[in-house]
Amino acid sequence: MFFRLLMESFRRQRRRKTLAGLAILLGTTAVTAMLALATTIGDRIHKELAVYGANIVVYPSADLLDVKVGGVDVKPATGGAYIKESDLPKLSGIFWANNITGVSPELPMRVLGATTTGTVVDAAATGLWFDHALTKDASTLQTGAVAMHPWWKLRGAWPQESAATATAAEAVVGSTLAARLGLKIGDTINTALPSASSSAAPRGFALHVTGIVSTGDNTDGQILLPLNAAQTLAGLPDAVRRVEVSAQTKPEDAFARKDPDSLPPKQREIWYCRPYANSIAYQIREAIPGAQAEQVRRVEQSEGNVLARISGLMWLVSAAALLAAGFAVSAAMATAVLERRGEIGLMRSLGASKGSIAMLFYAETGLLAVFAGGLGYLIGSGLAAWLGARIFAGDGAVAMNTVLIPVLFPVVVALALVVAIAGSTPSIRAALKMDPSAILRADA
Repeated sequence: MFFRLLMESFRRQRRRKTLAGLAILLGTTAVTAMLALATTIGDRIHKELAVYGANIVVYPSADLLDVKVGGVDVKPATGGAYIKESDLPKLSGIFWANNITGVSPELPMRVLGATTTGTVVDAAATGLWFDHALTKDASTLQTGAVAMHPWWKLRGAWPQESAATATAAEAVVGSTLAARLGLKIGDTINTALPSASSSAAPRGFALHVTGIVSTGDNTDGQILLPLNAAQTLAGLPDAVRRVEVSAQTKPEDAFARKDPDSLPPKQREIWYCRPYANSIAYQIREAIPGAQAEQVRRVEQSEGNVLARISGLMWLVSAAALLAAGFAVSAAMATAVLERRGEIGLMRSLGASKGSIAMLFYAETGLLAVFAGGLGYLIGSGLAAWLGARIFAGDGAVAMNTVLIPVLFPVVVALALVVAIAGSTPSIRAALKMDPSAILRADA
C-alpha cells in the first residue's frame, strides 16, 4: 500500500513534482559546475599565471639573489658561486616533486667576438635549456626557457643542444641586439674559448644564429645559447648561476610563514607536507648542496589572492543556488500539502500514524531529490566543461576529460537530499498538526 500511494502521488501531482524537481535540478547543476571547476581551478590558474614567471628561484647560497622586476635585473650578480647542473635532477626526488611543473637553469656570461662581416660583438649572453629533459622519466615536466616563457616570440628556430660541439653551437639573438648590430638569421659570430694556460693560443668558437627572439624585457639585448655551449664558452663545466622553478603551490597563510626549524616535530611535519612555496623551497635547499631557494612573492601572492577570491565566489554561488532550491522545494511542497489535505485527514482517520504519513512525504521528496540530483550532476559536469573551455582558452579538451569526477556524484546527491528534506520539513510538520476531523468536515 505504501508504494502504491507513493507512485500515485507522482502520477497525480506531476506538475508540482516537476516544479520541485526542476528547482533541485538547477541547484545541483550550479553546485556541480562550481565544485568541478573548484577541483581544477588551482592547476588552471597556475598555468594562466605561469606567463608572469617562476614562483621559486634557486641560486648559490654563497652569493646574492639576482632580483628581477619585470624581467629586469635590479641587483647584479656578484659572480664566483655556482650550482652544479648535475644536481638539478635531484629536484625530481623531493616530497613535492610532482608539483614542480617547470625548471629553467641559467648561466649568464659575456660574448666578445665579431661576425663574418666584421661587425664587433660585445654583448651579454645567457646559457639556457631549450630541449633538455630533467630526468628520463619526467616526460610531463616542462623544462627550459621556452616552456617557462610562453610569451617569447621567435622568428626562426630555437638552438639545439645536440648541435653543440667543442668549437661551435647554435644561438638566437634578442631583437634589440639584432637590430643594433644588423644580425640576421644565418649569420655567424666568431668568438674564442678560454685558454687553459696564459701561453696557449685561444681556440675559436662559432655561434650560428638560428633565430631572432622578442621577449619584451632586457633579454632582447642578449644572445641566448644552449647551456652546454655557454659552459664550454665560459670555461665553467657543469655550472649554473640561477634556476627558475615553477611549482603548483597552496596559497600562503600565517602557518606557511613560520620557520620550520623552530616548530615542534609534529607541526614541522605538517608544515613540510603542505605544498607551500616555502616548504617546496625548503626541500629544494635540502636536495641541492650549496643552493638557496626562495619564493618570488609577487607571483606567489598574486596566484594565492586570485585563487582565494575565485574560490570564495564559487562557494557563494553554490550556497545561493542551494538556498534558492530549498525555498522552491518548500513552496512546491506547501502547495502539494494544501492540495492533499483531504488525503491526509482520511489517512489519519483510518489509523495511519504521523510517522507513516511523514515517511510517505519524505520518500516522495527523497526519490525526487535522487533523480534530480543525479541529472543535475551530469548537466553540471557538462556546464563545467563548457565554462572551463571558455574561461581558460585552449583548455577545453582538458576540461572535458577532468570535470566528470565520480567522487562528486554522492556529494551532489547528498546535497540534493539535504535541500529537499530541509525545504519540505516545514510543510510536512504543518500537515501533521492538522486536525483530521476538521479537515474532513471542511472538505465535506
